[in-house]
Formats: sequence, C-alpha cells, structure tokens
Amino acid sequence: MLSYRHAFHAGNHADVIKHLVLVNTLEYLLRKAAPVLYIDTHAGAGGYGLDNSEARKTGEAIEGIGALNFNVLPKAVDTYRTLVEPYLKRRQYPGSPRLAADLLRSEDRLCLFELHPADHKVLDHSFSKDRRVRVAQSNGFDSLKALLPAKNKRALVLTDPSYELKSDYDQVADSILQGYKRMSHGVFLVWYPVVQRQWVNRMISRLKKGAVRDLWQFELAVTADTEDYGMTASGLLAINPPWVLPEQMGSLLPAIQQQLAPETGFTLVEQLVAE
Repeated sequence: MLSYRHAFHAGNHADVIKHLVLVNTLEYLLRKAAPVLYIDTHAGAGGYGLDNSEARKTGEAIEGIGALNFNVLPKAVDTYRTLVEPYLKRRQYPGSPRLAADLLRSEDRLCLFELHPADHKVLDHSFSKDRRVRVAQSNGFDSLKALLPAKNKRALVLTDPSYELKSDYDQVADSILQGYKRMSHGVFLVWYPVVQRQWVNRMISRLKKGAVRDLWQFELAVTADTEDYGMTASGLLAINPPWVLPEQMGSLLPAIQQQLAPETGFTLVEQLVAE
C-alpha cells in the first residue's frame, strides 16, 4: 500500500522515541571496532522539510521535536540532540536513514529499502554519493533473508512500516522472526503505533511464540488508549538491545513525557522475554 507519506508526520512524538532508541542503540554498537550492518526496511525519503505543506497541514512536529527542551533532559539525549540540531536550524528533520548515516563510520554499511516511488527517488538521490549505502525500491519485509547473517556478525535491523494494513502487524513479526532465525545475536528494533492496543499485543504474542530471547518494550504515550481512531502512543520492541538502553530510556522517556504530555501521557519500559 503506497498512500502513506511520512512527510506529514516527521518530527512528531513517534519519531522522537523511535530515533532516541535508534541513536542510543547505534552509539553503543559503535563502541566496538568491528563494522556494523544497518538495515532499514521502510526507510522513507530519508529527510523532511518542516515548513512544507505536508508538515504545516498536521503540525505534528510542533508538538513533538518542537516542544522539547533539550537543556533539562537526561544525558542520554545528547547524541540525538547533536545529530538533529543542525537540521532543525535549517527547518528540516532527519529520518532514520540520515541519522544512522551521520552516526555510522566509513567501514559500516547501510541497506535502505523504500517501496514508494517518490520517496525512493528522494532517498536514492540523497545517498547517491555515499559508498556505504545501498538503496533499493522494494518491500523491506523480504530483505532479511538475503542480508542476514551479517558478514561481520554485527547487525542492527530497524523496521517501521506504516501499519496501514492490519496484516502489517503479522508481517512484521514474521519478517523479524525470519531474520532472528538467521542471526539470533543481531539487534532488532520494531517501531509500532498504538491505534488499537490489541494489534500490538498480537504482534508481541507472535514474537514470543517464535522463541525470541531478550525482548524489551519501550513506549511513549501522549494520551490513554482509546477505541476512537488515532495514534495515542508509539513504541519499539527491541530484541537484544544494549544492556544500557533500558536504564537510559527509563530516565529519558518519563522526562520527555513530562514535556510533551504532562497531564495525559505515560511511558513504559519493560522486559517481555528474558535473555
């Protein structure tokens, strides 16, 4: 399905938690010298303008990245801040591929997948001169079988489809389980929206039945769950996250929630499956 465009939502509260988890995870992986393979199954356009018609129509960035006061947040926000501030000064917001590319080293590799033709064109152009990056116009769900296990035995997979189709929840779980079977020591990050909680729970159950180990859930909500239409929260399911990540998110997410939704929001940091 090709109707979803992230330009309407770039820099919102969901991007904030997704990119905080991503950046802190990558930063930890870079403590070791061995090269890292970064796989982004739904990469989008890679970067977005905050003054374009799409962003102005929703205003979501204003209540997300635009509402953060970095100066009073815990130290775990520092690298994310360093990466995004140059873009914010130009009224832009970097997507996951750009954040990863800015953080990764010359010896690391990035594989980016985007099916939407317009977004793929922008993504491909953005990274056309970066020899570390491979961009493909295809469904990233099918990528893990071919790319894993990573040659250097170190990989981070980020999957964050639009979930426009309810079948995406099952397809995400199946794709991650396929990758996990090929590389059980890899790091897998699954972003999800909370529109209807039962679909998130269904995906978690599917992962648990697949016998994954060391599964964590990190969530940032701006309002309570509801049966009405609309995203009330978002989060990430993390398999094999850095051991420091739960502590980092345990201090950072409540502080962010107090800035974005002090009266109605909540956070969650929970280990769902032990190591």
